[in-house]
Amino acid sequence: MSDIITTIDTGVMTLRLNRPAKKNALTKAMYAALTDGLTQAAADDAIRAVIICAEGADFCAGNDIFDFAQDLALFQDDTADHDDMPVFRFLKAITFFEKPLIAAVQGQAVGVGVTLLLHCDLVVASDDARLSLPFLKLGLVPEAGSTLLLPARIGHQRAFAWMALGEVIGAEAAKDLGLVNTVVARDGLDDAARHMAERLVRLSPSSLRHTKAFMRDPEALWQVIRQEGAIFRKQLISSEAQAAFAAFLAR
Repeated sequence: MSDIITTIDTGVMTLRLNRPAKKNALTKAMYAALTDGLTQAAADDAIRAVIICAEGADFCAGNDIFDFAQDLALFQDDTADHDDMPVFRFLKAITFFEKPLIAAVQGQAVGVGVTLLLHCDLVVASDDARLSLPFLKLGLVPEAGSTLLLPARIGHQRAFAWMALGEVIGAEAAKDLGLVNTVVARDGLDDAARHMAERLVRLSPSSLRHTKAFMRDPEALWQVIRQEGAIFRKQLISSEAQAAFAAFLAR
């Protein structure tokens, strides 16, 4: 069974993370499959909206550290084409995606499992959702344009506190901050996301595309993502980051 299950039904593509035993931590192959799905959806006029969701108890525990560690040397190589790495291809695809994007979040959402939500137009969360951004604890910096998107969404002080102090934010608090549109019971999560998508499918595709375009500046956002990535790579070789990764891999 694939770690990303892609389905299309009545104008809606669903990209379902399917690695529940690993809390849906993302691997290079999963990033590539997500990118392929978004690329297909962007090119197919019959697909009017995309849902990103997950199997199991948790939405996404961030990057798979074991898979990620295999690419540490490439991340640190300033001569490499980092834009062609699976993670950056995914970030570029989600940044420039013109159609409505919906996320359905349950359980733990960590790191990129949170920052990708900032690229979504609608987010529904189950009442057990818990969001965290542990980048600074790992000696890293946030990614996916979150240093731009998160302060714009919730204000500098709250964004900085969340990133720096490592707090875990529950579903209702995330809704109060404007990170989540609605909170539902766990067993109603998929239906709620599907209902949102079906309402969007009934609207004019061009009206949706133009409206989303007016609300975003993907070119400027992509430059921030690339700048974050450059510092992220430098932080990877810091003693703090090296110690954090070594401690994790030793467990």
